[in-house]
Amino acid sequence: MTVVWVLLPAYNEADSLPRLLPKFGSLTSHGFDVRVVVVDDGSRDETADVLAAYGGPLPLHVVRHSINRGLGETERDGFEFIAAHAADDDLIVRLDCDDTHEPRYVVAIVEKLREGYDVVSASRFRPGGGQVGVDRYRATISLLANLFMGLVFRIPGLRDCSCGFRGYRASVIKRAVAVFGNNFIQLKGLGFTSTLEVIVKLRLLGCRFAEVPFTLRYDQKASSSKMVASVTTLGYIIMAVLYHWPFGGWRSQWKARLGADSGRAGRPGLPERIGF
Repeated sequence: MTVVWVLLPAYNEADSLPRLLPKFGSLTSHGFDVRVVVVDDGSRDETADVLAAYGGPLPLHVVRHSINRGLGETERDGFEFIAAHAADDDLIVRLDCDDTHEPRYVVAIVEKLREGYDVVSASRFRPGGGQVGVDRYRATISLLANLFMGLVFRIPGLRDCSCGFRGYRASVIKRAVAVFGNNFIQLKGLGFTSTLEVIVKLRLLGCRFAEVPFTLRYDQKASSSKMVASVTTLGYIIMAVLYHWPFGGWRSQWKARLGADSGRAGRPGLPERIGF
């Protein structure tokens, strides 16, 4: 049976969680052993009470921050928790906690991972994908941001780099945590930048990427948006500089380190050569 760890970063999602959590139960009919991990990032509403009262059929693990630390640290702690408890052949799917990401797409993501990819993203920009309830301004900003990311980071197989709805082989997340340590997600205080940084770091490890179409259901969002566009945009720009900086930037720095890692050959889920 395929073990699927579901990672849900949560901040003030008391209204969304009762609608979202029951949807994961349907995944068991596809032969998945689903384990849900919620990282409560210092919520000030009743999120903690909702999680404490959860009585659903799926195992639920809660990691709690006493104060709000932001999405970057929340994702980092969630990935570290799962990396410490998952087997190498388990799968991890990270979704937003605001009910805009429908769990039914997890089935297509898992099927794509089984084809041999290391990371599979749900994409609004593939045929059959789209978004509902997103105003024109936000849709335009998102499109321009993804065009920028595609040009700067050139991640083969990805068009939707800003969507956090992704599936990963547990083995590559475990390796990323081991290789990068606390710098797996380095730009922690820059809004939603971490969503991009995760795939940039996995790109440096030579991971193989693919996408499946999905529809973002922004019309189902029950909580207010936490993204500050200006801060996240600044984070993207800083990351672009850090990645391409010729004097010890991420690309040159990690290429040298990983190139000297004689133990990388034959690791499951990763190619023997790192492509840049």
